Amino acid sequence: MNWEKLFNMQRELDHHIETKHGLDKKDLFERKILALFVEVGELANETRCFKFWSTKAPSERDVILEEYVDGVHFILSLGLNKGFTYQSDMDKKQDMSDLTALFNHVFDAISLFKNHATEEHYQQLFNSYLDVGTYLGFDEEATYQAYVAKNEINHSRQNSGY
Repeated sequence: MNWEKLFNMQRELDHHIETKHGLDKKDLFERKILALFVEVGELANETRCFKFWSTKAPSERDVILEEYVDGVHFILSLGLNKGFTYQSDMDKKQDMSDLTALFNHVFDAISLFKNHATEEHYQQLFNSYLDVGTYLGFDEEATYQAYVAKNEINHSRQNSGY
């Protein structure tokens, strides 16, 4: 995956949003953390993995993928906020047998990064989120294409008064 290209695209989007809304001098870290929590919750809701009381099927793959890349946007943005980039570490994978556990691990990683915004904790957050994507069957190409498409939508939304 060309993470550098995605970081650059995210930098442009963040700059566009922050300039348009007069936020270029504001520290948005806490807001981005909350946004990531919300996006991960929305993703979990679309997968329905925790809804043991329901027999309704998960949302369509495209809906889940779009929710997934919403989270990627905020993880990239948080890295930019702290001056971190992603360093792929294929050796540190979680137990991939339970999607609910993977989501809980992501929530833990967000909290850890929120409270201790270190490079190591950022890498852990990124890896744990990618584990969710792997479980959901999203390869690098699907993630990349969906990110690019959603990034264009996000720019369009900003240009149309979203």
